[in-house]
Amino acid sequence: QVQLVESGGGLVQPGGSLRLSCAASGSIFSTYAMGWYRQPPGKLREFVAAITSGASTSYADSVKGRFTISRDNAKNTVYLQMNNLKPEDTAVYYCNRRYGTAWKWGQGTQVTVSS
Repeated sequence: QVQLVESGGGLVQPGGSLRLSCAASGSIFSTYAMGWYRQPPGKLREFVAAITSGASTSYADSVKGRFTISRDNAKNTVYLQMNNLKPEDTAVYYCNRRYGTAWKWGQGTQVTVSS
């Protein structure tokens, strides 16, 4: 079973930046498309961004042009660079495989955008 550990969240002012990391256990990481998801307070979990094993990327419309997903297969890690953060980006952020049955969800990392 793959284990996922997200980190890098915090409190940031509107317009600020954060870089999230997701470390995955297991040697099969590089073969999977990975995604970032978020769950705003009181809402359902939603898709944010994805990256394939070949490094093709896709984004939710709400973050396009502000967020960048990347991966380092040697480190079994996927990243989410978040720029020009807005209050509506406030959520717990998670990573998981993009397609197929989800692995066990990690604890997530809290991102709070507030002045």
